[in-house]
Amino acid sequence: MTKRKSKAKVAARPTSRVTKNPKSRTRPAPSSSKLAAQPETKHARIIAALRTPAGTTIAEIMAATEWQQHSVRGFLAGVVRKKLGLNLVSEQTDRGRAYRIRQAA
Repeated sequence: MTKRKSKAKVAARPTSRVTKNPKSRTRPAPSSSKLAAQPETKHARIIAALRTPAGTTIAEIMAATEWQQHSVRGFLAGVVRKKLGLNLVSEQTDRGRAYRIRQAA
């Protein structure tokens, strides 16, 4: 024969709960002035530089973001090409290899 499972005892809990801070837990809606006051991100600055007709070099991106060369190259490959799916082209110019985003035709 099998033993019957005993029911777990439920601890008695008070039905009314007293809180120290009766404020609601909802967050206020973000105001539009906060969005406009946010500083421009490094990613946005790089994308803007890449969208110019002349493009930008890795050295220029390094100076603007204070990133190292391998970080810039990783951003171009991982974020610009793969994550965002933008058409990034590189061209040899008089100032070195320039990268730019080619606009879809």
